[in-house]
Amino acid sequence: MVESSPFEPNRILLGDCIEIMARLPAGSIDAVFADPPYNLQLEGELHRPNNSRVDGVDESWDRFDDLAAYDRFTRDWLAAARRVLKPDGTLWVIGSYHNIFRVGSILQDLGYWILNDVVWRKTNPMPNFRGRRFANAHETLIWAARDRDARHRFNHWAMKNLNDDLQMRSDWLLPVCGGGERLKVDGRKAHPTQKPEALLHRVLLASTVPGDLVLDPFFGTGTTGAVALKLGRRFLGIERDAAYAELARARVTAISGPEDPALVATRAARDEPRIPFGWLVERGWLRPGDVLFDQRKRWTAKVAADGSIVAADIRGSIHQVAAQVQNLPACNGWQFWYAHVKGRPVPIDWFRQKLRAELN
Repeated sequence: MVESSPFEPNRILLGDCIEIMARLPAGSIDAVFADPPYNLQLEGELHRPNNSRVDGVDESWDRFDDLAAYDRFTRDWLAAARRVLKPDGTLWVIGSYHNIFRVGSILQDLGYWILNDVVWRKTNPMPNFRGRRFANAHETLIWAARDRDARHRFNHWAMKNLNDDLQMRSDWLLPVCGGGERLKVDGRKAHPTQKPEALLHRVLLASTVPGDLVLDPFFGTGTTGAVALKLGRRFLGIERDAAYAELARARVTAISGPEDPALVATRAARDEPRIPFGWLVERGWLRPGDVLFDQRKRWTAKVAADGSIVAADIRGSIHQVAAQVQNLPACNGWQFWYAHVKGRPVPIDWFRQKLRAELN
């Protein structure tokens, strides 16, 4: 599974990521997850208070002569990744304060459109042993579309389900990689910056669907590939270090994929069947005369038999009336209006999801 070529899915390509991406077909990748060198430039060894050595990042792949060299490298790999992304594809890149701001500026210069910055807040960060700064307890992910007007995928409902039916926020509380998940060689960490599978699970579940091809140009020990296979996605990994690539090969080879593909399927809002509000009235779930209200109960509207709603002298669709009462150009009425269900206020979108579940 470690290859220098060809470019079939679920392969690890050994070599320089910029050179290999240049040989990939344009517009062939659904999503990119990149964990590039952070350019930490650590000087000397770091020790704990008991004088034991901290196993930090001192590998040659994280060393650059200066910031200009790092910027050239960053621009080259980001440009190569953008070329291979599909028009609706997205890129995730993770970094620390050492590099993420430079990465963000360069990807904007190249035409990417930033969708979110996500803070991965670590439950068990490494302390600051020298006591001269705050403990670095987070890393930052940038999620970006290939272009400003790209119609990117976001599996909103999958993220809500993952988050106990609450909208997923951009601060993620997750532990660092440890325990049995952490790969080791002779009792030492095989890779100093191995990412936890939970982080990749959230990334891939949010922005891809089964069958999508995910590229990781800095594959390391294969976390992206392992999670992609478990979620029914395909991967393409690029790694220049043969030892890392071999560890990754053994890791992904041991994964057979999901037993039931339906259980890893994710749907975006645009994939769901359209449900007119009037269908809820036809079903009797909402009746003519029932009162709708916004979350803060500033406005109310009554349901009409034809699926329109009436607020004072305004009559129209759930979206039109919601926009007009707020003096806004547009509003998503499914999220704006609430109704009482067994004495409890719920968004009317609850009815829509219930009907969709029946139709599916």
